[in-house]
Amino acid sequence: MSLSKGFDALAARALDTAVARGATYADVRFEDGRSERIDVRNGAVATLSENRSTGYGIRALFDGAWGFAASDDLGEGGIDRAAARAVAIARAGAAGATRRFGEAPTDAHVATYATTVLRDPATVPLGERVALLLEAERELHAAGPAVRVGRAWLDLWTADKTFYSTIGSRIAQSLRQTGSGISALAADANEAQDRTYPGDVGLYGTGGWELVETAALVANAARIGEEAVQLLAAPQCPAGELDVILGGSQVSLQIHESCGHPAELDRVMGWEANFSGTSFLSAAGLGTLRYGSELVTIVVDNTLPGGLATAAFDDEGSPSGRSDIIRDGILTGFEMSRDTARTIGRTTNACVRAQSWEYVPMIRMCNLNLLPGDVPFEALFDGVKHGVYMESNRSWSIDDHRLNFQFGCQIGWEVVNGKRGRLVKNPTYAGVTPQFWGSCDAIADERSWVAWGTPNCGKGEPMQTGRTAQAASPARFRNVRVGVGYDG
Repeated sequence: MSLSKGFDALAARALDTAVARGATYADVRFEDGRSERIDVRNGAVATLSENRSTGYGIRALFDGAWGFAASDDLGEGGIDRAAARAVAIARAGAAGATRRFGEAPTDAHVATYATTVLRDPATVPLGERVALLLEAERELHAAGPAVRVGRAWLDLWTADKTFYSTIGSRIAQSLRQTGSGISALAADANEAQDRTYPGDVGLYGTGGWELVETAALVANAARIGEEAVQLLAAPQCPAGELDVILGGSQVSLQIHESCGHPAELDRVMGWEANFSGTSFLSAAGLGTLRYGSELVTIVVDNTLPGGLATAAFDDEGSPSGRSDIIRDGILTGFEMSRDTARTIGRTTNACVRAQSWEYVPMIRMCNLNLLPGDVPFEALFDGVKHGVYMESNRSWSIDDHRLNFQFGCQIGWEVVNGKRGRLVKNPTYAGVTPQFWGSCDAIADERSWVAWGTPNCGKGEPMQTGRTAQAASPARFRNVRVGVGYDG
């Protein structure tokens, strides 16, 4: 059954059934999702897949407790059973709960939204898509036989969803997400080194084929292959307390792991601890905790053009907007749902998403962005007597409170007296979240600002995969612990 034919009546039946079973509020979210993956490896197509999934999820509120049920049965009987099960789960939760946080929303919305797409990927013939990836992967090998594995990939996602609620909301959204990238693995008798582009996972965002064209895979492939080979002979990254300049995609990951996850309010409240732990933050720190230097301002903006999580509404039916998480270095907000926001006297900032119709919506990092600074990228090197410029994440480790961390990058360049010098391999750095962000003394301007998308963020048990973005420019951090084994 298509999104445009027939689901209005079935949605009304789902809501009526939930209310008849005792729900004080209910909503139903119908989704028709499609995904396409093409992966080229060493001159051959390794993956060519297309998947489609259609169904609905129903939330029901009873006596302050929520229940959720999902189904792909689009018959009236299936609708009735799913709605009844959602209410039954809510009743069971209310019976066993010592505190009840759920409240029905009062703001109804009737709206439609569609991702801006300049070139629909469906208009690009499959042969043309595959040919582009094959050409890019072939260029990775221009550096010679030391490049043992070359890869090029493309991901396309579409989600047509409509949200209905008992207070009268009807929100139809058509979302389009696209991403692509390349990677080269070089090896000799002693070690292996890898390089990816763009960033460490590719370039992902909302939009169409224009994002693949922006990535310019073929134009950059030979350089990426060559860098992987050069790393084999490069010296080890120096160790010590050094100044560090991070490329934009690495700053993006730093935001994701040390700002985004700890600022999810369900983690702060201890509601989410099963996957990747809780948070070192508390609501008592709002307005007082110094998270970073005065240059550090991080905002939720789920309306950001091209952001991988950009949508007009979240999966609770709340409208997207922009709000501060960190302003001038001070903790000022969290990523919130309606219920969690209410517990600290605030209103939601529409950060509730589900992986698909099958999953219960929960707080997710969406578009979380470090605002750009006011200096050109090359000016970040000025005044650095000894440091390292690092690009593209290779590994990361962070404790279950998101406080102590160590990250490794694919490639680095030593910086001496303000000049980028020799290539170095295996660069790593470590720190404690507030102290590290407090050492930030320069952020590159908007010319280097990119909405880096993360297509594989995990959270929850059972785990849900979310697609997020952390827009960032390269940034400079002073007196950072650099090098494996360096303990000061």
